[in-house]
Amino acid sequence: MDADRSRAARRVSWAAFIGTTIEWYDFFLYGTAAALVFNKQFFPSMDPVAGSIASFGTMTVGFLARPLGGIVFGHFGDRIGRRNTLVASLLIMGIGTALIGLLPTYSSIGIWAAVLLVLLRVAQGIGLGGELGGAVVLTMEHAPEGRRGLFGAFPMMGTPAGMLCANLVFLGTSSLLSEQAFLSWGWRVPFLLSIALVGVGMYLRLRIEESPDYEGLVERRKPARLPVVIVLRDHWRQVLHTIAVIVGNSALAYIFMVYILGYGQDQADLSRTFLLTCVIGGAAVWLVTAPLWAHLGDRHGLRALFTWGSVVLLAGAVAILPVVDTGNRAVIAVFMVVMGAVLAATHAPQGTLTASFFPVAVRYSGTSVAYQFASLLGGGITPLVAASLFASTGTSASITAYLAVVATISLAAAVVIPRGHGTSATAPDEPVAEMAR
Repeated sequence: MDADRSRAARRVSWAAFIGTTIEWYDFFLYGTAAALVFNKQFFPSMDPVAGSIASFGTMTVGFLARPLGGIVFGHFGDRIGRRNTLVASLLIMGIGTALIGLLPTYSSIGIWAAVLLVLLRVAQGIGLGGELGGAVVLTMEHAPEGRRGLFGAFPMMGTPAGMLCANLVFLGTSSLLSEQAFLSWGWRVPFLLSIALVGVGMYLRLRIEESPDYEGLVERRKPARLPVVIVLRDHWRQVLHTIAVIVGNSALAYIFMVYILGYGQDQADLSRTFLLTCVIGGAAVWLVTAPLWAHLGDRHGLRALFTWGSVVLLAGAVAILPVVDTGNRAVIAVFMVVMGAVLAATHAPQGTLTASFFPVAVRYSGTSVAYQFASLLGGGITPLVAASLFASTGTSASITAYLAVVATISLAAAVVIPRGHGTSATAPDEPVAEMAR
């Protein structure tokens, strides 16, 4: 029985990793394009700073839609099962991304191009809103005892893997084409590639098993009728705690992954190729070190790993823009690689820590809602806030102060996580028993 569960856990883990990689590839394509292309293609009448703010604003719209996706997909994930819900989220995300690649620009249809861009970004946000929470829950609920941190890290690894793929495709496309060709049509190629990737993801997800914890719950009683209501009524403290835990990593990650691409070009006179290469290098280190951190978390405690990682994350938040401001390419490259490992230390255990706050009956809803609101308050608004702060102050010091405050919030939240949290096989279901029948 244990051997069967281990084999099923490995299949689910790899399917979750590949599926979340595809979804994050789709989502990060937009972030990279927002930093490098969309201000020119959809907001050409604005000055560069205002165009960047508008471009990052459309990116933020996707984050606004992610909590809605978390609520909708969380409901069905707790009502009808984890696997089929994840299939639907991947399909919605893929269709939205492919359509962005076919979208007319401002020069063709004027302001309607930006309107359609926003609508498709909403579709992306809804699809991703139901993805990560569900993938973490499904993987963690399959995991063997004592290895929940490692298995729960697999869907989290989709974040750097998706970023790595998105930036590699963008770097390759922009390097092979002239600047004019890239801005004219080359930027569409990475979005259209999503069609083939989603086909692969769908094939894998249709072949995995449902969560044994969820199946055991359904055998005992009917699923909760309104799981989101139960989460907000009975588990709102856990939701707030989870948001505080995640928000620091999310904010710094989007400075690292998105904002720095435009900022480095405009303020430090660094080339797009150099900046993309730095982000790719950092993402590769993030991806490679994530399972190592998760393994250490299983051995020494996920709480301890996340807390010490949050200390170093705070230091990185204070340093990242001053390092870019130096314009020293060697220093910047080394720093970005180190930051990849730092982000991995706080990101790898996040999934298991988050999901462990909620009982099985409402775990998909609780995890998705908390994670997506944290992502909105962290990564969703941070590039927009950063661009606005720089436009109003003319200095990166204001952005650094903002990042320091957000990182401190997550460090404080990490310190009060109960010892041993995330290590037990399941969370108790008693709080939802009344409304589950």
